[in-house]
Amino acid sequence: MSAKPSKKRLVVALTGASGMPYALRLLETLGRTAAIETHCILSNAAKKVLALESDTTAETVAQLCHHVYPEEQIEAGPASGSWRHAGMIVCPCSMASLAAIANGLGTNLVHRAADVTLKEGRPLILVVRETPFNRVHLRNMLAASEAGAVVMPACPGFYHKPRTIDDLVDQLVARVLDQLGVEHELGKRWGDKVL
Repeated sequence: MSAKPSKKRLVVALTGASGMPYALRLLETLGRTAAIETHCILSNAAKKVLALESDTTAETVAQLCHHVYPEEQIEAGPASGSWRHAGMIVCPCSMASLAAIANGLGTNLVHRAADVTLKEGRPLILVVRETPFNRVHLRNMLAASEAGAVVMPACPGFYHKPRTIDDLVDQLVARVLDQLGVEHELGKRWGDKVL
């Protein structure tokens, strides 16, 4: 049996949905957390959306992570239940990726790693990004939730009085990190006097 990792491993998968600012902020925040080792799976569609939504390249994403895997690398650690990690986040999660995960299809490393995360009883957070949802989307979200995933649509709140897009991005990323028990300083919480 392999030794326990010295850092808390987290898997972050980027898929081909709109919402790359969420993914980039998540990776930046995790990268500044010394106790965390980030393993990123970058789908081919995510690379295209990165180019459409930002000036960020796959190479820049690689600099934000400890390890990066292409979706074709199905022999990578996250594809195995014996490879230990503390949870997985799919951000943004496309409806195609949601469908594959909800139905146990292991067609690439993103889907296989998510399936393994569920079967091992580890936290899986799906930051789904689409609107409006059709019945297929809703059924797949319910199926993923019933399998043990946390479904978090990219719906930021406004109680913190955001002034910029970064404020909106930070609020959602903070909620994702809270799900995994990762300490952060991405803004104030409900009930804090100074917003």
